[in-house]
Amino acid sequence: MKTTHSQELFRRAKELIPGGVNSPARSWGSVGGNPLFITRGAGSRIWDADDNEFIDYVCSWGPMILGHAHPDVVSAVSAAAEKGTSYGAPTEGEVRLAELVVDSVPSIEIVRFVNSGTEATMSALRLARAFTGRSKILKFDGGYHGHGDALLVKAGSGLATAGVPTSAGIHAGLAADTIVLPYNDTEALEKAFAAHPGEIAAVIVEPIAGNMGVVPPQPGYLGAMREITERDGALLIFDEVISGFRVGLDGAQGMFKITPDLTCLGKIVGGGLPVGAYGGREGVMAMVAPLGPMYQAGTLSGNPLAMAAGIATLEQLREPGIYDRLERLGALLEAGLTEVFADTEVPMTINRVGSLLTVFFSPGPVRDMADASAGDHEAFGRWFHGLLEGGIYIAPSDYEAWFVSIAHTEADIEQTVSAAKAALESV
Repeated sequence: MKTTHSQELFRRAKELIPGGVNSPARSWGSVGGNPLFITRGAGSRIWDADDNEFIDYVCSWGPMILGHAHPDVVSAVSAAAEKGTSYGAPTEGEVRLAELVVDSVPSIEIVRFVNSGTEATMSALRLARAFTGRSKILKFDGGYHGHGDALLVKAGSGLATAGVPTSAGIHAGLAADTIVLPYNDTEALEKAFAAHPGEIAAVIVEPIAGNMGVVPPQPGYLGAMREITERDGALLIFDEVISGFRVGLDGAQGMFKITPDLTCLGKIVGGGLPVGAYGGREGVMAMVAPLGPMYQAGTLSGNPLAMAAGIATLEQLREPGIYDRLERLGALLEAGLTEVFADTEVPMTINRVGSLLTVFFSPGPVRDMADASAGDHEAFGRWFHGLLEGGIYIAPSDYEAWFVSIAHTEADIEQTVSAAKAALESV
């Protein structure tokens, strides 16, 4: 069989890069085969190194909500690059993007830009410890909040796919200060705070879980979390790196009418370039240097190219009808896939919130990491490769989300549903 260009690139990459990839989630470890090397994207489509064309539902793991190479974003980045790529000094772009974020997310009064979602969550937790004077943090099984040491404990997504419950190299003391609970279990949350009164600095949660697959909160769950943290004096941190600007301008907190103390953002806020952010009420953010004693810095934070991409993206998302379109496309995709599986004996559950969805090879319901882990992952792997044959590119793991962009069309959805039906023959 002739070696493809992607296969040759992967061979070379494995000699130079750990596992041949710069992020484990790209390795295809759970589905088998060699990852595709992508050369370009436009709208809802991407092309690999062998010029195969795919409808893309990875969307760079979420940021490309406008589709690939959106002309406004490309123009903004190009114009910024012509003036220089980095200054290590304040720019007007930082101010404008901060205005857009603060205007969109009511819980954020002050915001600090960083370079990734991981930096945002690490900084928010350091800030929570500084503000409360406490050391423990509480997270949820399957919740991924970046690769900070204290957070790589039962962290879902790429770690779950690789079968690694945590990471080597983490100091035992850090793990000891991390309390891990099942998601969507209010009783467990109450018991944890009863067992550690006045010790928990913060609860960090994906208000819509996206790293055990898409798992929405059960009714009343986030409200109970807000009440419990306020009663104890702990901060509530919403990790909206995935859901922020994805399910609405004001994120999941707007959807569920819950006000966290701190919010972490990433992905969409950078318009496809490396940007993260954390922010919250002024009294908490006043602890951040240079105003306060909690130190956090970054040479490339507020990079002018990244700010330009973020501004162009958020301004597009403020146009009327954007989120209605995303909801309509997401619902159409869900309905089509549901119909495909209804004609078979293959067990399937779809969890969807707006333009985020996951197909679980399980009869469901899927409410937490235990439920997500119970699916038929081997069947998913076979279906994944069947979808590729049909020109559909999704994440190589059923612990991940599908992302729909405004560049996707009804015709794309129709083609996807058709390919999904044909791919079931391989299951």
